[in-house]
Amino acid sequence: MPTASGHTTAIRARKVIGTPVKNTSGDRVGEIEDVVLDKTSERIMFAIVGMGGFLGIGEKFHPLPWAALHFDEEVDAYVIPFTRDQLMAAPADTIQELTRGDGVAAFRKRAIDYYQVPTQNPPSQQ
Repeated sequence: MPTASGHTTAIRARKVIGTPVKNTSGDRVGEIEDVVLDKTSERIMFAIVGMGGFLGIGEKFHPLPWAALHFDEEVDAYVIPFTRDQLMAAPADTIQELTRGDGVAAFRKRAIDYYQVPTQNPPSQQ
């Protein structure tokens, strides 16, 4: 089933991981490092976007609500409506902490609250 923009509603995670993330000015701000899934609701909890650093040193990992990401075929990247400064001030941690047990739901809530992006996930997950 296609989305409103004509894309399919299904995508393989390996096509998402490694995709650049740009802001609306066209500046590259990072790339998708991982996608966190909720096994019980079968929904995406958030994408992890890696920013900054060099060869993985000093890199920050940000949980972004999936609804904040829009894939733009023309630039072959996910485009987000946030500045680099907004992202640098956003919730961030190591990938291990972002994906550790019950802390995942807390990071998801912090990301939704920070970015103020509406989601379609059940209220119990927000």
